Amino acid sequence: MRSFDEALAAVEAVDGWMSPDQAQRLYNAAAATHQGDTIVEIGSFRGRSTIVLACAAPTGVQIVAIDPHAGNDRGPQEIDGFAAAAATDHDVFNANLASAGVAERVHHIRSFSDTVHDQVVGDLAVLYVDGAHRYAPARNDIREWGRRVGPGGTLLIHDAFSSVGVTLAIARELMFGSRWRYIGRARSLTEYRADLDGTWRSRVGNAGRQLRQLPWFIKNLLIKVLLTLKLGGVLKKFTGRDPEWPY
Repeated sequence: MRSFDEALAAVEAVDGWMSPDQAQRLYNAAAATHQGDTIVEIGSFRGRSTIVLACAAPTGVQIVAIDPHAGNDRGPQEIDGFAAAAATDHDVFNANLASAGVAERVHHIRSFSDTVHDQVVGDLAVLYVDGAHRYAPARNDIREWGRRVGPGGTLLIHDAFSSVGVTLAIARELMFGSRWRYIGRARSLTEYRADLDGTWRSRVGNAGRQLRQLPWFIKNLLIKVLLTLKLGGVLKKFTGRDPEWPY
């Protein structure tokens, strides 16, 4: 294990959408695992989050990174048509893991997440979902891979209450469910724990904590609309900062 500061230093030059407070949640979840546990990450891009997880996980924890590096669902407004960049993303991912000294700790599966359940054995201690942000694949990742998380395990989801597809998938699968307790969020990275007692009182309270995030979700949608319409200057007048795509 490395310290959190060492993990942050290891990813300082790695491309990706992950703020320090989001990295802290990933680090804490991975650091709480034990020898023999399994961590699965869906959506690795160039390895920023993968490296943080690998730096934090104790010896003997299996880390599986699932990303097809196929040039689709690559980043904000990069849903399809980036096949030419796919090979570069894959090469840079491997180079970044090697540079951080964690390549041997990570088992990379270069396939789509819905096709490789048989390549990961047993329950998961931690699941990090940052794959396709459209509703159907996001819901499938949360539902099908979420079922693989053992009791008391951790589920982390990126672009929650930011991406429309991911937020709708959360509403359908988690918000009113009986298993996943909402812990909180760092910007758009939400954390859940598989320990909700399933009573109506706990479910109502759990749903309420998530519904309180919707004003922030609406704000993010407004920012995205303004940026898409090239009206970022309007935001800068109110905030005094150059606007960035919410993550």
